[in-house]
Formats: sequence, structure tokens, C-alpha cells
Amino acid sequence: MDVLSEIKKVNDDLIKWRRHLHENPELGFDLENTCQFVSEKLDEFGIENHRNFKGGVIGYINPESKGKVIALRGDMDALPVNEETGLEFASKVKGRMHACGHDAHTAQLLAAAKVLSEHKDEIDGKIMLIFQPAEELGTGSIEIADSEEFSKVDEVLGCHDGNLLSGDDVPKGAIVFSKGPTMATMDKFTIDIKGKGSHGSQPENSIDPIVIASYIITSVQEIVAREISPLEPVVVSFGVINAGKAFNIIPETAHLEGTTRTLRPETRDIVEKSLGKIIEGIGETLRARIEFNYIRKHPSVINDPKVTEKLMASAKKLFPEKVYELKKPLMSGEDFSVYLEKKPGSFFFLMNPQKIDGKIFAHHSPKFAMDEEYFYQVPAVMVQYVMDQMGKIQNKN
Repeated sequence: MDVLSEIKKVNDDLIKWRRHLHENPELGFDLENTCQFVSEKLDEFGIENHRNFKGGVIGYINPESKGKVIALRGDMDALPVNEETGLEFASKVKGRMHACGHDAHTAQLLAAAKVLSEHKDEIDGKIMLIFQPAEELGTGSIEIADSEEFSKVDEVLGCHDGNLLSGDDVPKGAIVFSKGPTMATMDKFTIDIKGKGSHGSQPENSIDPIVIASYIITSVQEIVAREISPLEPVVVSFGVINAGKAFNIIPETAHLEGTTRTLRPETRDIVEKSLGKIIEGIGETLRARIEFNYIRKHPSVINDPKVTEKLMASAKKLFPEKVYELKKPLMSGEDFSVYLEKKPGSFFFLMNPQKIDGKIFAHHSPKFAMDEEYFYQVPAVMVQYVMDQMGKIQNKN
């Protein structure tokens, strides 16, 4: 099969599908219209599919094959963001927007599915198509990854479009790969401080939760600075601080929320344990009751080096000048990691930002946009990989 030629035949459809999805975003697991659209397309392609997983669609090419099984994943959910791009196909739903590229991921997987289904007789193996819900919640992959169906998968691939690699000197149109740790955990913590309120003119009568919160905020940075090697990427960030309602009253309570990002399981353990010790110590020293909760979300994305090597080789066949290796891991998170905990695979990136008002905006921004010119490269790489690994002609050689 001439993969590029076949993919380019469906490129107009790919863009049309993506624009339809972009105009009609849905959130989390509540993806009824998106799932119906995907399922109808798979039906058109003659691909067996079902919706046993809440908010998701699973399709199979060569479902009866006893050979190797490769899973291809695309996520489908949008974000609670009001779009401000001004694009002709901007979201029609107020307060919802595909501000992270999942509309493209879904359309790209549909394009790959169409081409692979048209050449299924050339494939010695089974392809599992995962149209996943709730990536933005960090939980959409769990039920699928834990399923008996996924247990039969040999390798799994996924991709992220957009501008995740800005600042890394990666040119537009680049396809970027990483052998090993690639994206971070996305853990959350909450801290509730119970002190003693008083009038602001009488601080001696208080146990000031705002002062205690400030100690905590500055002290936990010592975990990054003094407990972890400077060569090991770690992030501890606060995103929520709530305390008080009047300028001259010391409140009784304060509430903090934050996130930690780590790449290795052992580092994750150190950060969680150290946070707890520091917070407990400050509470005892300053006489406050503090409740600390650490919520582990999805793990870090750790690509299998062997699968990634094979995937890069496939990509180089199609785009020899566009293949790059990631210089350093990203501290953003992705629940594709849940699949990689169970099966070898690889998560790669397409660099295709589009300017709005003369600027490139980050993911989750109301003005986030992607250049459609490069969309076809993702399904092309996926299809080439499948043919290289399971194509009957290749397997005979």
C-alpha cells in the first residue's frame, strides 16, 4: 500500500469530520452525539464497533484474527471553555470548546480506520480502535485499560496535536517521539487549615490560617530544591487559595489546592510523603489542625523504547525530514499513561499550532487553534506502523 496516497484520499473528509466535531463539542463522559457520529462513520466503513464503555466507542478491524493486536487511541472530549478564535467552524455551544485538539485526534483516528479497513485483507492481525472519553478528567482510559478486550492488545499508539512543544525549537509540521519518560503525573492535593479567628488588630488572639498557609506554600518548595536531585524534573504548584472575607478580620480557616508533577514512581512517592511531613510539622508548630489529602491521578507517560524505535522508523519512511526526538519530558499530563502501564506502546506529538490574532495560544486557551494542513500526518504514521508490523507482504520478507 502507498500509505501517503491512501491517506491523502481521505484528507478532505478528515478535515470535514474535524470541523463538525469542533462545532459540536461535548464534555467528559457525556459524549452521546460524538459517539453516535463516530459509530455511524465506523458503520459506513464496515468496521465492527460497540459502545460498552461509558462515553466511548471501540472498533475492530479483522476482529476474528488470531494474530498480533495493535490498539490505536483517539480521545474525544472537549473543555468547559468559551471559544474566542473567530474561526468559521467555531464551537456552536456556549461555554464548550475543543481547546486541546481532541476533535483532531478523533478525526485522525477515523481517517486511519477508513484506510486500514479498505486494506484489511493485507493485514495479518487485529486492530483495536479506541475512541476514548474523559481524557480531560484523567479517568477516561481506566475502564478501557482494565477491560478484558484491552488485555489482548500487544501494542498501543496515541498522538497529541497542537503546541505542547513550544519553546523547544521544534518546527511546524514536526512529528516528535520520545523513548522513555515523556509526560508527567497529574496528582492533586488539598489542604484545609483550621486555626482561630480574631480581629485584625488583635493577632495575638488568633491562630492565623493565612500565615500558616504562607509557611506551607514556601516550605514545600524545599522538596524540589533540597530533597530531589536537580536533574530530576519535579513540580509543586498551588492553584487555589481561599481564606477570609474582610480586610480587618483574621479568618478561622484557609483552603489550598495544588498539583504535583513527577516522572518516576519513586519520585512521586517522595513528593507525597514529604508534603505530608512538612504540612504536619507546620501544623504542630503553629498550633493549627490541618487536613491534608493527596489524590493520585493518572501516572506518567513512559513510552516503550522498542515500540518507539519501530514507530520512528515507520514515520521516517513517510516524513524523513520531519521526525524529531523530544529533548526533555513535558510536565503536563495525559491519561494515555494508563494504557502504557499495562502494555508496551508509544505516545507521539504533532507540532501544528495556528496563530489567532497574530499569536500562538496554549492548549486550553479560548484562542487555541491548530493548522489543518498537517493533520494527515498522524493517521499516515499510524497506518504505516500497522502495515510495517502486520502487513502480509512485510511479514513474508
